Amino acid sequence: MKKSIIKSLESSIAGDVFSQKEFRDYYSVDASSYQIIPRVIVVPKDEKDVIKTIQIAKNHKSSVTVRGAGTGLVGSALNAGIILDLKNFNSVKITKNSAIVGPSVAKGHLDKKLSEYNKFFPPNPSIGSFCSVGGMIGNNSSGSRSLKYGSVIDNVSEITFIDGNGKKITLPKNNKVSKKILGFAKNMDSKKFPNVSKNSSGYRVDKIKSIKDSHKIIIGSEGTLGIVLSMRLKIKDNPKKRVLFIIEYKSITDASMNCIKINQTKPSAIEFVDKTTLKQINFKFSSKSKCLLFVEYDEKIKLNEKKLNSIVSGNIVKKIEKDFEINTWWRYRDSSLYYSLKAIKKEQRIPHIIEDAAVPLENLTKIFTILNKINKKYKTKSIAYGHAGNGNIHIRLISDKKEIIIIKKIAEEYFEEIIKLGGTITAEHGDGLARSEFVKKQYGKENYKIFNEIKRYFDPQKILNPGKIITTKSTIIKNLEKF
Repeated sequence: MKKSIIKSLESSIAGDVFSQKEFRDYYSVDASSYQIIPRVIVVPKDEKDVIKTIQIAKNHKSSVTVRGAGTGLVGSALNAGIILDLKNFNSVKITKNSAIVGPSVAKGHLDKKLSEYNKFFPPNPSIGSFCSVGGMIGNNSSGSRSLKYGSVIDNVSEITFIDGNGKKITLPKNNKVSKKILGFAKNMDSKKFPNVSKNSSGYRVDKIKSIKDSHKIIIGSEGTLGIVLSMRLKIKDNPKKRVLFIIEYKSITDASMNCIKINQTKPSAIEFVDKTTLKQINFKFSSKSKCLLFVEYDEKIKLNEKKLNSIVSGNIVKKIEKDFEINTWWRYRDSSLYYSLKAIKKEQRIPHIIEDAAVPLENLTKIFTILNKINKKYKTKSIAYGHAGNGNIHIRLISDKKEIIIIKKIAEEYFEEIIKLGGTITAEHGDGLARSEFVKKQYGKENYKIFNEIKRYFDPQKILNPGKIITTKSTIIKNLEKF
């Protein structure tokens, strides 16, 4: 008689196996609005346990979904089969120009370690102290300074992972696999990829120009192609000096148009917050202010300040040069999600669905135009903040209506317009349960076929986080827990 999957895992795994209700309930949710109760949770002791878990999952035709810190906003780490918690994979080794880390290392812990060497890892999500580096790999995280330093995909040089066959692979070292990936990349229609500076939708084969780039196929793949065991991160010297300018504007249109000129001065960050965040800042702004831009430079400071003064159309209300004060003001910006949730009554919150689109910077004002039309049509209100320099605006919708179908209608209309503008449906938070059904629309049928081929190559039995990126089902409003 075939043993149950739980008994098979318990008898084979050196780490922990949990199937009690309280564990299953805990791992059934993350920071998204979704809930899926898993069958069993495995906390592997080592890579042998990971391989055994995949082999057992294949035998029992179960899914395996890797989970980091649970800070994801779109349900990427939720599934009904095995949840794989890699908390024991927490090593950190710092070398001259890189950090070799395990997937469960918290970004905040990594930052502290790197600060001892006067170094930093550029991607800096606002939830950075709490998210895991493995999770950042999974959804190609970015943050405020991606404008200058790029996203995770631009700051990793090597990844070791276990694929859906239970095979350990290191890229780009594995020449055979690297050549196969490069072949996929060459067959893609690059014109169908969004024309944006950051993107975490689909498989990022557009970033693979040579064998040296082959590891990038894993970045942003949300655990659908392999279970990451370790990665080599590129690290940089801390800037010798920084300056942050706070600029207030009387209109969102004025601020978003001004971003184009400001971006030409090559700042390290251009961040946007609307009145919701502005009201929470302990500073006396003009009563006419509708929004703020945070503009930071970390090189050629005097020259860039001169350039900024010549092109800025808003009012520079603060110039900040001391590190501790700069960090204080950045905490205001990083708390925008918290401020937005605080400002919306629980019964009026619409789940995170359209919250992460990005468009080419020249189309930034059109995001707000589209949003105004949606608010008028569906009688919703919105709160906005985000990485304006990348054309990436985070949206929180407010509604008195409890009609769940409205969520899907809004998403369909919003993403249709974003794609028309050459944008991406998600810039840094991933597809997950919220957006995977729109990936085909984002990239077109032919590219989507190649995505399917990539999935089959690494995971022929489709056991790794099924339903994410590649899916035939609509999951946008299914399994919503908090609406």
